[in-house]
Amino acid sequence: MRRRELLAILGGAATLPLAYSIHAARAQPADQARRVGVLLAEAIEDDPEYEGRISAFTAALRDLGWIDGQNLKMLVHRAKPSYADIRKGVAELLAENPEIIVAGGGTTTPPVLQATNKIPVVFATAIDPVGSGLVESLAQPGGNVTGFMQFDYSLSAKWLELLKQAVPSTVRVGVIRDPTVPSGIGQFAVIQSVAGSVGVDIIPINTRNAGEIESGIAKLARLPNGGLIATSGAAVNGHRDLIVQLAARYRLPAVYAGRMFVDHGGMIAYGADVVKNYRRAAGYVDRILKGEKPADLPVQAPNKYDLVVNLKAAKSIGLELPATVVGRADEVIE
Repeated sequence: MRRRELLAILGGAATLPLAYSIHAARAQPADQARRVGVLLAEAIEDDPEYEGRISAFTAALRDLGWIDGQNLKMLVHRAKPSYADIRKGVAELLAENPEIIVAGGGTTTPPVLQATNKIPVVFATAIDPVGSGLVESLAQPGGNVTGFMQFDYSLSAKWLELLKQAVPSTVRVGVIRDPTVPSGIGQFAVIQSVAGSVGVDIIPINTRNAGEIESGIAKLARLPNGGLIATSGAAVNGHRDLIVQLAARYRLPAVYAGRMFVDHGGMIAYGADVVKNYRRAAGYVDRILKGEKPADLPVQAPNKYDLVVNLKAAKSIGLELPATVVGRADEVIE
C-alpha cells in the first residue's frame, strides 16, 4: 500500500483525543476503549520468546490500570521479518485506527514511521535509534516517536572481544546478520571495524533462509580456528535453534546478542533484557494515553547489560572457558 493510501486510512485516527484522564478511560464502554497497536516481526509462529514480550507489556499496562477488553483494546499484529510482510502488517494495523503503536526495533519501527508521522510510536528494542535515524537525539526525540534502546552499535564490538577472550586462538569469525535492515548493517560494520585490531577475519553469514545459514556456517567450519557471532534482529532470532545446533555440530565457539540463544543451548550471550524493555514501554504508553507527547519523552537506554555463560555448552565442544570470562558473568549455567 502506498503512503498516500496509508495516510488516508489515518484520517480518523489522527484526530482522536489523547488527553483523557485515567479515570475517564476506565469508565468507558468497551467500544470506546483506548486503542493500542503492537507490531511484531516474528519469524516463528507463536514464538514463545516474542509472545513473552507481549505478555510482559500487557501485564505492565494492567498494573497501570489499563485492562485489555475493558478500557483498552490491544491490536496485536505479527508479521514475518521481510519488507513485504512488514509493510502489509503496518497497513493492516493502521486500518484499525490505533491511538498509539508499539514497535520492536530496527525491523518494524522504520516502516511504521514511513507510514505515519501523526500517530505516536513507542519502540521497545531499537538499536542505536539516533544512528539509525529514528530520533533526532536521545534527550529530545522529536517527531512522533520515542522509546527504549536495546543497545548502541558500539556494543557489537564487545561480542568480538568476548569471543577472543573466551578462545584466544580464534582468527576468523562468521557474523550472522540481517543485511536488509539498517541495524543489521550497523552491527556488522562495527564488528568489521575492530576485527583487524584483534587479528580476526570477518565472514558475513546472511539470514534469508535456513539454507543460507547452513551453507555459511559449514563453509566457516572447514577453516581452522573459527568462531561465530549472532547479531540482534528478528530474522536472526527466528533461526536461533538452527544456529545453536550448527555451532554445536561444528564445535564452533559462539557469542550471541541475546540470552534466548543461551537458554536454547548457546555458549555466551551479552546484551540487554528485552522483556524488561517491553515492561518499561508500557509506562510510556500510559503517559501518552494521558496526554504527553513522544517528542517530550526521552529515549531511555538499558540499565545494564547481562553476560550469561553456559559452561555445559562450552564443555560439549571441548572448551574450558577462562576464569576471567566466567568470573565476570552475571549468570553461569552449569
